Amino acid sequence: MGINSTEDKKVFNSMVVLDSSLNILAKYNKNKLVPFGEFLPFENFFRKFGLKKITQGYSSFSSDVERKIININNINFVPLICYEIIYSGKINKTNDDFDLILNISEDGWFGNSVGPYQHFSHSIFRSIEEGKNLIRSANNGISAFINPKGQIIKHIKSTERGVMEIKSFEQTKKTLFSSFGNKIFFYFLLIYISLFFFLKNKGS
Repeated sequence: MGINSTEDKKVFNSMVVLDSSLNILAKYNKNKLVPFGEFLPFENFFRKFGLKKITQGYSSFSSDVERKIININNINFVPLICYEIIYSGKINKTNDDFDLILNISEDGWFGNSVGPYQHFSHSIFRSIEEGKNLIRSANNGISAFINPKGQIIKHIKSTERGVMEIKSFEQTKKTLFSSFGNKIFFYFLLIYISLFFFLKNKGS
């Protein structure tokens, strides 16, 4: 579930895993914050004019730099909060393998627009890139279970309420993209340029 947490006088947008007694088993602090929604750029300057972020609370949230894989009941997952799902090639900050991606989100920002659908579509791309199952839980958005091929196995529309039960999921290995991230496009470009000059010199 999502909460606001405080550490060393800093406020974080966090995800926590709780047991049946509401004890915190694991916690993740959001790394990528929404500009103006969760933090005000150049806050020290603009707050002199009474400006603040557009969401509740006066001060900005703080961003964390760690994104550790969380293990619960021998299931390893990468935690992502809200629009962190849109960052291609920057999901897993460790070299450790994992079982699935867990994304929680509040899509009420978008209102009755195409926004929740666009936000959800990024989840499909991330599951394919990483070759991993993805669970998405979104208030006022689309919740779903997506397999490593990007196929939507179950989903709940933004206008519906409900619960999804996942009894099993496919175990998969790392993909080429998950190993190299967006650097892979640079490698392809380098190979293409090298091949171009090789063929050009060979034909001379």
